[in-house]
Amino acid sequence: MCGRFALARSPEELTRVFDLAESADFAPRFNIAPTTDIAVVRRSPMGARVLHRLRWGLIPPWSPDPHRGAPLINARAETVTAKPAYRAAFQQRRCLIPADGFYEWQAQGRTKQPFTSATRRARCWRWRVSGRPGRSRRAAGYGRPVS
Repeated sequence: MCGRFALARSPEELTRVFDLAESADFAPRFNIAPTTDIAVVRRSPMGARVLHRLRWGLIPPWSPDPHRGAPLINARAETVTAKPAYRAAFQQRRCLIPADGFYEWQAQGRTKQPFTSATRRARCWRWRVSGRPGRSRRAAGYGRPVS
């Protein structure tokens, strides 16, 4: 995953791309940061694909106070099934995060310069994600373009 990403597509376009039964309303954003609400695709209790808004970040299950401290925002794909903070969420609660591009920073002396990685041919990225109902969600996987 990354530290920031962009989603310029409309809810209507995501409804078409992901064949959604229901869609949340949101505006295009080009600098989406951790701990903010993001658009995610997940299954409803009835099994239909829906677009919801969830907070980006995972509060570990052993945290005594979900409002204290910074939530976890990234997991390594090669260790997500083994780390206690991510294991249950990865196995039981998943969703997709649609994105048009993401940002990585490169050190240039004392400052960091952001660089955008975007998809080609108007494709949309999706990230596999896990989360826990009633708490924040977090990314745990890899990006893959979808048409």
